[in-house]
This record gives sequence, structure tokens and C-alpha cells, in this order.
Amino acid sequence: MEVVTRPPGRTVNWTGVGVSSDTQTPMYRLRPGLENDSVKKIYVGNLPWTTNEAELHDLFSAYGNVHSAAVVSDRDTGRSRGFGFVEMDADDADKAINALNGHDIGGRALRVNEAQERPRRSGPNRW
Repeated sequence: MEVVTRPPGRTVNWTGVGVSSDTQTPMYRLRPGLENDSVKKIYVGNLPWTTNEAELHDLFSAYGNVHSAAVVSDRDTGRSRGFGFVEMDADDADKAINALNGHDIGGRALRVNEAQERPRRSGPNRW
């Protein structure tokens, strides 16, 4: 499990990212403590490769309180994979999703929607 520090000084435990086979929407596993309906996790796709976490945090903070922002990077190369996640209060998250979905950043139209929980995989132990 990767542990990273986010702009407001919070520590976030990411437990993996995948893609739903039916909707092609990236998915995640809920971090302990986020089962609360007052916080939503937002998927942000089609990010320019140069976007960093501070820029993502600043973009969403215009719509409310951002709990965390993360740009997902390749574990081998460290380069951005072109998408990330933002955690916000539920009401603020809905405003941000409506305002930023399709918003142009660096010549790319963002894809912004509520992230879907990633189901647990069965099978042999995974590291």
C-alpha cells in the first residue's frame, strides 16, 4: 500500500486503482473511515501529464473544502498516469463535478465523476 502526503498535510492510504469492465470507469477501494456519506471521492480523468497534486487541489478548492487530492503515477517510472482522485464534502463534490466535467485544462477536456468502489479481487495472495 502506498502512503503519500497531500497538500493540506493529510496522509492518504491508496489501496489500488483499476477500471470497471462494464463502464470503463476507474474504481478504488474505500479507505478506512471514508464509509461516511459526508465525504465523496471524485475521479478526475484526462489530466495533462504535467498536472501535479497541488494544481488539482487548487482547481477543486474553488468549489469547497478539499480533504485530499492525488494524481496517480506509474510506480516504475514515477510519471503521471493522466488521472487522479479528489476527496471533498458531498455537497461541494456535486458542485465540483457539475462545474468541472468537460472543463478544458491544457487543451484537454477533463472527465470528472464520482469514483466507484473497486471490488476486492479473489484469488492468490497479492502483494
